[in-house]
Amino acid sequence: MQLGGTTVLLTGASGGIGQAVARALHGRGARVLLSGRRTGALDELRAELGGNAEVLEADLAEEAGVATLAERAGAVDVLVANAGLPASGRLERFTAEEIDRALDVNLRAPIQLTRALVPGMVDRGRGHVVFVSSLSGKVASARSSLYSATKFGLRGFAGGLREDLHGSGVGVTVVFPSFIHDAGMFAETGVELPPWVGTRSPDDVAQGVVRGIETGRGEIDVAPLPLRLGTLASTLAPEASARVQRRLGSQGIARAIAREQREKR
Repeated sequence: MQLGGTTVLLTGASGGIGQAVARALHGRGARVLLSGRRTGALDELRAELGGNAEVLEADLAEEAGVATLAERAGAVDVLVANAGLPASGRLERFTAEEIDRALDVNLRAPIQLTRALVPGMVDRGRGHVVFVSSLSGKVASARSSLYSATKFGLRGFAGGLREDLHGSGVGVTVVFPSFIHDAGMFAETGVELPPWVGTRSPDDVAQGVVRGIETGRGEIDVAPLPLRLGTLASTLAPEASARVQRRLGSQGIARAIAREQREKR
Protein backbone atom coordinates (compact mmCIF):
# COMPACT_ATOMS: atom_id res chain seq x y z
CA MET A 1 0.00 0.00 0.00
CA GLN A 2 1.36 3.42 -0.96
CA LEU A 3 0.95 6.15 1.66
CA GLY A 4 0.66 9.11 -0.71
CA GLY A 5 -2.83 10.60 -0.47
CA THR A 6 -3.96 8.36 2.39
CA THR A 7 -5.40 9.40 5.75
CA VAL A 8 -3.64 7.90 8.77
CA LEU A 9 -4.81 7.92 12.38
CA LEU A 10 -1.77 7.82 14.66
CA THR A 11 -2.23 7.35 18.41
CA GLY A 12 0.48 8.34 20.87
CA ALA A 13 1.59 11.11 18.52
CA SER A 14 2.67 13.46 21.32
CA GLY A 15 5.57 11.21 22.42
CA GLY A 16 9.01 11.16 20.86
CA ILE A 17 8.52 7.90 18.97
CA GLY A 18 5.06 8.98 17.85
CA GLN A 19 6.46 12.23 16.52
CA ALA A 20 9.09 10.35 14.51
CA VAL A 21 6.36 8.11 13.06
CA ALA A 22 4.23 11.15 12.20
CA ARG A 23 7.12 12.79 10.34
CA ALA A 24 7.82 9.61 8.38
CA LEU A 25 4.17 9.16 7.38
CA HIS A 26 3.84 12.81 6.46
CA GLY A 27 7.04 12.59 4.43
CA ARG A 28 5.42 9.82 2.39
CA GLY A 29 2.55 12.14 1.51
CA ALA A 30 -0.05 10.96 4.02
CA ARG A 31 -2.54 13.17 5.83
CA VAL A 32 -1.88 12.43 9.49
CA LEU A 33 -4.46 12.64 12.28
CA LEU A 34 -2.36 13.24 15.40
CA SER A 35 -3.92 11.77 18.52
CA GLY A 36 -2.71 12.02 22.10
CA ARG A 37 -3.33 13.63 25.48
CA ARG A 38 -0.70 16.40 25.45
CA THR A 39 -2.26 18.96 23.15
CA GLY A 40 0.66 21.37 23.44
CA ALA A 41 3.05 18.84 21.94
CA LEU A 42 0.48 17.87 19.30
CA ASP A 43 -0.06 21.49 18.28
CA GLU A 44 3.69 22.00 17.90
CA LEU A 45 3.95 18.88 15.74
CA ARG A 46 1.01 19.98 13.59
CA ALA A 47 2.64 23.37 13.06
CA GLU A 48 5.86 21.63 12.03
CA LEU A 49 4.14 19.31 9.57
CA GLY A 50 1.95 21.98 8.02
CA GLY A 51 -1.55 21.79 6.57
CA ASN A 52 -1.64 18.04 5.98
CA ALA A 53 -2.03 17.24 9.67
CA GLU A 54 -4.83 17.53 12.23
CA VAL A 55 -4.93 17.21 16.02
CA LEU A 56 -7.47 14.90 17.66
CA GLU A 57 -7.05 15.00 21.44
CA ALA A 58 -8.01 11.73 23.16
CA ASP A 59 -7.44 9.86 26.41
CA LEU A 60 -7.37 6.17 25.49
CA ALA A 61 -7.78 5.13 29.13
CA GLU A 62 -11.40 6.29 28.87
CA GLU A 63 -13.91 4.15 27.00
CA ALA A 64 -15.76 7.22 25.76
CA GLY A 65 -12.48 8.72 24.60
CA VAL A 66 -11.79 5.80 22.31
CA ALA A 67 -15.28 5.84 20.80
CA THR A 68 -15.14 9.60 20.27
CA LEU A 69 -11.73 9.39 18.63
CA ALA A 70 -12.93 6.75 16.15
CA GLU A 71 -15.98 8.87 15.33
CA ARG A 72 -13.96 12.05 14.83
CA ALA A 73 -11.35 10.28 12.72
CA GLY A 74 -13.98 9.05 10.28
CA ALA A 75 -12.90 7.10 7.22
CA VAL A 76 -9.18 6.43 7.56
CA ASP A 77 -6.97 4.32 5.32
CA VAL A 78 -4.41 3.41 7.97
CA LEU A 79 -4.50 3.02 11.75
CA VAL A 80 -1.18 3.15 13.60
CA ALA A 81 -1.82 2.15 17.22
CA ASN A 82 1.30 3.50 18.89
CA ALA A 83 0.06 4.80 22.26
CA GLY A 84 1.19 2.84 25.31
CA LEU A 85 1.99 2.94 29.01
CA PRO A 86 5.17 1.43 30.52
CA ALA A 87 3.41 -0.82 33.09
CA SER A 88 6.70 -2.15 34.46
CA GLY A 89 7.18 -3.50 37.97
CA ARG A 90 6.10 -6.40 40.15
CA LEU A 91 2.40 -7.16 39.77
CA GLU A 92 1.60 -6.93 43.49
CA ARG A 93 2.84 -3.35 43.53
CA PHE A 94 0.21 -2.18 41.04
CA THR A 95 -3.15 -0.92 42.21
CA ALA A 96 -6.26 -2.39 40.60
CA GLU A 97 -6.77 0.95 38.83
CA GLU A 98 -3.22 0.95 37.44
CA ILE A 99 -3.71 -2.56 36.04
CA ASP A 100 -6.94 -1.53 34.35
CA ARG A 101 -5.34 1.59 32.90
CA ALA A 102 -2.45 -0.40 31.38
CA LEU A 103 -4.86 -2.92 29.86
CA ASP A 104 -7.11 -0.12 28.58
CA VAL A 105 -4.41 1.92 26.87
CA ASN A 106 -2.09 -0.84 25.65
CA LEU A 107 -4.64 -3.45 24.56
CA ARG A 108 -8.30 -2.50 24.78
CA ALA A 109 -7.98 0.81 22.91
CA PRO A 110 -6.14 -0.68 19.89
CA ILE A 111 -8.72 -3.46 19.67
CA GLN A 112 -11.67 -1.09 19.92
CA LEU A 113 -10.22 1.34 17.39
CA THR A 114 -9.61 -1.55 15.02
CA ARG A 115 -13.17 -2.79 15.46
CA ALA A 116 -14.49 0.69 14.65
CA LEU A 117 -12.24 1.53 11.70
CA VAL A 118 -11.48 -1.71 9.86
CA PRO A 119 -14.99 -2.35 8.48
CA GLY A 120 -14.73 0.84 6.43
CA MET A 121 -11.34 -0.25 5.10
CA VAL A 122 -12.80 -3.61 4.10
CA ASP A 123 -15.72 -1.91 2.34
CA ARG A 124 -13.28 0.21 0.37
CA GLY A 125 -11.04 -2.79 -0.37
CA ARG A 126 -7.84 -1.20 0.95
CA GLY A 127 -6.26 -0.27 4.23
CA HIS A 128 -3.67 -1.21 6.84
CA VAL A 129 -3.41 -1.53 10.61
CA VAL A 130 -0.09 -1.24 12.47
CA PHE A 131 0.32 -2.16 16.13
CA VAL A 132 3.48 -0.87 17.81
CA SER A 133 4.30 -3.60 20.32
CA SER A 134 7.70 -4.37 21.87
CA LEU A 135 10.19 -7.22 22.04
CA SER A 136 8.47 -7.72 25.41
CA GLY A 137 5.56 -8.89 23.29
CA LYS A 138 7.67 -11.90 22.26
CA VAL A 139 9.75 -12.57 25.38
CA ALA A 140 8.82 -11.68 28.95
CA SER A 141 11.45 -10.65 31.47
CA ALA A 142 11.61 -9.57 35.09
CA ARG A 143 9.25 -6.77 36.14
CA SER A 144 7.36 -7.04 32.82
CA SER A 145 4.46 -9.38 33.62
CA LEU A 146 1.71 -6.81 33.04
CA TYR A 147 3.44 -4.96 30.22
CA SER A 148 4.25 -8.20 28.42
CA ALA A 149 0.67 -9.39 28.86
CA THR A 150 -0.56 -6.37 26.92
CA LYS A 151 2.12 -6.66 24.23
CA PHE A 152 1.73 -10.43 23.81
CA GLY A 153 -1.99 -9.73 23.55
CA LEU A 154 -1.43 -7.32 20.67
CA ARG A 155 0.56 -9.94 18.80
CA GLY A 156 -2.12 -12.56 19.27
CA PHE A 157 -4.88 -10.17 18.25
CA ALA A 158 -2.97 -9.09 15.16
CA GLY A 159 -2.26 -12.67 14.11
CA GLY A 160 -5.91 -13.66 14.25
CA LEU A 161 -7.03 -10.43 12.62
CA ARG A 162 -4.54 -10.89 9.79
CA GLU A 163 -6.09 -14.25 8.95
CA ASP A 164 -9.63 -12.86 9.17
CA LEU A 165 -8.70 -10.07 6.73
CA HIS A 166 -6.81 -12.24 4.26
CA GLY A 167 -7.89 -11.36 0.73
CA SER A 168 -9.77 -8.23 1.83
CA GLY A 169 -7.11 -5.72 0.76
CA VAL A 170 -6.48 -4.75 4.40
CA GLY A 171 -3.09 -5.59 5.89
CA VAL A 172 -1.96 -6.02 9.49
CA THR A 173 1.56 -5.39 10.82
CA VAL A 174 3.06 -5.63 14.30
CA VAL A 175 6.27 -3.68 14.97
CA PHE A 176 8.47 -4.93 17.83
CA PRO A 177 10.97 -2.28 19.05
CA SER A 178 13.70 -3.10 21.53
CA PHE A 179 15.40 -0.45 23.69
CA ILE A 180 15.02 2.93 21.93
CA HIS A 181 17.42 5.79 22.64
CA ASP A 182 16.71 9.55 22.61
CA ALA A 183 12.91 9.25 23.02
CA GLY A 184 10.24 6.95 24.35
CA MET A 185 9.51 5.11 27.58
CA PHE A 186 12.92 3.52 28.03
CA ALA A 187 14.96 6.59 27.04
CA GLU A 188 13.07 8.70 29.58
CA THR A 189 14.23 6.47 32.45
CA GLY A 190 17.87 7.41 31.99
CA VAL A 191 18.89 3.82 32.82
CA GLU A 192 22.24 2.79 31.36
CA LEU A 193 22.45 -0.55 29.60
CA PRO A 194 25.50 -2.83 29.48
CA PRO A 195 27.74 -1.98 26.53
CA TRP A 196 26.83 -5.21 24.73
CA VAL A 197 23.12 -4.29 24.65
CA GLY A 198 22.47 -2.11 21.61
CA THR A 199 19.64 0.31 21.00
CA ARG A 200 17.70 1.69 18.07
CA SER A 201 16.38 5.19 17.32
CA PRO A 202 12.84 6.59 17.06
CA ASP A 203 13.46 7.02 13.32
CA ASP A 204 14.21 3.29 13.08
CA VAL A 205 10.79 2.57 14.59
CA ALA A 206 9.18 5.03 12.17
CA GLN A 207 10.83 3.35 9.21
CA GLY A 208 9.61 0.00 10.49
CA VAL A 209 6.05 1.32 10.55
CA VAL A 210 6.35 2.67 7.02
CA ARG A 211 7.94 -0.53 5.76
CA GLY A 212 5.14 -2.60 7.25
CA ILE A 213 2.48 -0.54 5.50
CA GLU A 214 4.24 -0.38 2.13
CA THR A 215 5.36 -4.02 1.98
CA GLY A 216 2.54 -5.70 3.87
CA ARG A 217 4.91 -7.57 6.18
CA GLY A 218 3.18 -9.14 9.15
CA GLU A 219 5.91 -8.64 11.76
CA ILE A 220 8.94 -6.35 11.91
CA ASP A 221 11.59 -6.32 14.64
CA VAL A 222 13.34 -3.02 15.32
CA ALA A 223 16.28 -4.27 17.35
CA PRO A 224 20.03 -4.94 17.09
CA LEU A 225 21.02 -8.42 15.92
CA PRO A 226 22.09 -9.69 19.40
CA LEU A 227 18.66 -8.87 20.84
CA ARG A 228 16.89 -10.46 17.88
CA LEU A 229 18.95 -13.60 18.34
CA GLY A 230 18.27 -13.52 22.08
CA THR A 231 14.56 -13.26 21.39
CA LEU A 232 14.72 -16.28 19.12
CA ALA A 233 16.66 -18.25 21.73
CA SER A 234 14.12 -17.31 24.40
CA THR A 235 11.31 -18.54 22.17
CA LEU A 236 13.00 -21.88 21.57
CA ALA A 237 14.38 -22.45 25.09
CA PRO A 238 12.66 -20.06 27.52
CA GLU A 239 13.93 -21.48 30.81
CA ALA A 240 17.55 -21.74 29.72
CA SER A 241 17.40 -18.28 28.21
CA ALA A 242 15.95 -16.84 31.42
CA ARG A 243 18.86 -18.29 33.40
CA VAL A 244 21.32 -16.67 31.00
CA GLN A 245 19.49 -13.34 31.29
CA ARG A 246 19.71 -13.44 35.08
CA ARG A 247 23.44 -14.14 34.95
CA LEU A 248 23.89 -11.18 32.62
CA GLY A 249 22.22 -8.81 35.08
CA SER A 250 18.72 -8.51 33.63
CA GLN A 251 17.12 -8.36 37.09
CA GLY A 252 19.03 -5.24 38.08
CA ILE A 253 18.23 -3.48 34.80
CA ALA A 254 14.55 -4.40 35.15
CA ARG A 255 14.41 -3.07 38.72
CA ALA A 256 16.00 0.22 37.68
CA ILE A 257 13.60 0.69 34.75
CA ALA A 258 10.55 -0.14 36.88
CA ARG A 259 11.66 2.32 39.56
CA GLU A 260 12.02 5.16 37.05
CA GLN A 261 8.69 4.40 35.36
CA ARG A 262 6.66 4.06 38.56
CA GLU A 263 5.03 7.48 38.30
CA LYS A 264 3.94 6.99 34.67
CA ARG A 265 1.49 4.17 35.24
